[in-house]
Amino acid sequence: MNIKKHKSTIKRILNKIAKYKWSVMASLFCAFLTVVFTLYVPILIGRAIDCIVGAGAVDFSAMGMILLQIAVVILITAAAQWVMSHINNQITYRVVKDIRTQAFNKLEILPLKYIDSHAHGDIISRIIADIDQFSDGLLMGFTQLFTGVLTILGTLFFMFYINPVIAALVVLVTPLSLFVASFIAKRTYSMFRMQSQTRGELTSLVEEMLGNQKVVKAFAYEDEAQKKFEVINEDLRLWGLKATFFSSITNPATRFVNSLVYACVGIAGAFAAVNGLLTVGQLSSFLSYANQYTKPFNEISGVVTELQNALASAARVFELIDEEIEVPDDSNAIVLDDARGEVVLEHVDFSYNPTVPLIEDMNLHAGQGKRIAIVGPTGCGKSTVINLLMRFYDVNAGSIKVDGNDVRHITRKSLRSEYGMVLQETWLKTGTIRENIAYGKPEASEDEIITAAKEAHAHSFISRMPQGYDTIISEDGGNLSQGQKQLLCIARVMLCLPPILILDEATSSIDTRTELKIQKAFAKMMEGRTSFIVAHRLSTIKEADVILVMRDGHIIEQGTHEDLLSKNGFYAQLYNSQFAV
Repeated sequence: MNIKKHKSTIKRILNKIAKYKWSVMASLFCAFLTVVFTLYVPILIGRAIDCIVGAGAVDFSAMGMILLQIAVVILITAAAQWVMSHINNQITYRVVKDIRTQAFNKLEILPLKYIDSHAHGDIISRIIADIDQFSDGLLMGFTQLFTGVLTILGTLFFMFYINPVIAALVVLVTPLSLFVASFIAKRTYSMFRMQSQTRGELTSLVEEMLGNQKVVKAFAYEDEAQKKFEVINEDLRLWGLKATFFSSITNPATRFVNSLVYACVGIAGAFAAVNGLLTVGQLSSFLSYANQYTKPFNEISGVVTELQNALASAARVFELIDEEIEVPDDSNAIVLDDARGEVVLEHVDFSYNPTVPLIEDMNLHAGQGKRIAIVGPTGCGKSTVINLLMRFYDVNAGSIKVDGNDVRHITRKSLRSEYGMVLQETWLKTGTIRENIAYGKPEASEDEIITAAKEAHAHSFISRMPQGYDTIISEDGGNLSQGQKQLLCIARVMLCLPPILILDEATSSIDTRTELKIQKAFAKMMEGRTSFIVAHRLSTIKEADVILVMRDGHIIEQGTHEDLLSKNGFYAQLYNSQFAV
């Protein structure tokens, strides 16, 4: 990471912390009290030592008062430290909560092209693992950085108060310790960044393998998956080892320098005491300050290491937060309500990759209540048309209109609420069957949910479940068959009954007998509604008002089933090929 970006990350973190400025000020005040009283103890100890003049010559009354003062000071210091730690924890976890919430909110408004082009595991790693790493570094920074800096300043004040000459000697040697810590820290940041990046790759692989475990086992891909895991895991080990090794050098290196400082103070202080420039108690206090002066450098060097890791993780999270969002709705965008369902595509051009053309000059008029079937070979653009209708992607040229309104001038929420969508790939969330059916209409009554399930022919198998509609299904419906999951997705649309339907291979995982029942339910549901049907089994779309035959992003034929068969063209070839022996 370059210096400019590094500073930008720090500035953004400080801006997040500034929101809790009063808590920060309270923490600083507690840190100030902790440091002042901690540094006052050596003064008291020095005075107590000076109460011992010699054998049999001890001022016990004065020493008793001093010991009482030490006890009170220690109690105040302990209380201030506890309050400071509590405040620091609150600041850290509130900042982390704000960043994680911002990252998740950003995820919901990112364009689908970002989700499609990035490994899901890496995105998860940024929102969870990287923010956790940032949290650890930030907490350590609050806990040790404030007190460390204040301790250094405080010890310098007291040392100059006791003996300016020896204190100046300590200050002269200090830059050497700072140079050593800075030299190593600059070289560890890139290693921690690579560690975070590799951790994201590992999370992505594990998430992918877990989510597709049946496919992995079915194709005996375990060994290859294991090899991939071991390669990435080894990279993570190497980057982690390098980052930890180089960062671990910081502490012993600064300790060595600090030990030199302590030795210099001890020797110089001894000569000063012998020559009567210091009392034995003052020398004891000075040595204590010299030791306390060097400790923060060791702590800060450790903090710097953690902060390097935290900054690397924070930078990855901020990269996600800074991603370009999908084009926002127009300020004067209309809210589509009770749409008639007339859909028009005019001279539409679109491609996922600018260098690879896909859909070119597509024109289509779907009148209200019409059934439009889209067929064609794999990769011809059928699902892409669906993505454009739902405005998951915007067209590169041309326009798509619903009820005469360009979809780019309609709010996305209202546009999509007018569509009902059943995809070949089912999606169910962890929760009850009732919650999954009512996903698009949470306020639906029990009768409405049951009626939708019956129309989707899902009621019978739901009734056989242990708790019926209250049965908890696992992530993505793992305890249901593929056909049962698809029936629940169909029931979800049956419940909403929007004016426009999109059925993308909606019955691909259902047995033939159930499919016939579903087709009848669909026929009832599609009455008076504009419907777009994508199907590979051409026998399921015979009743469509218009069949669009696509190839290489173009509509090459259109008409009814009988018209297209009579033309004996590409559609006829596709249809006859499904019945060829």
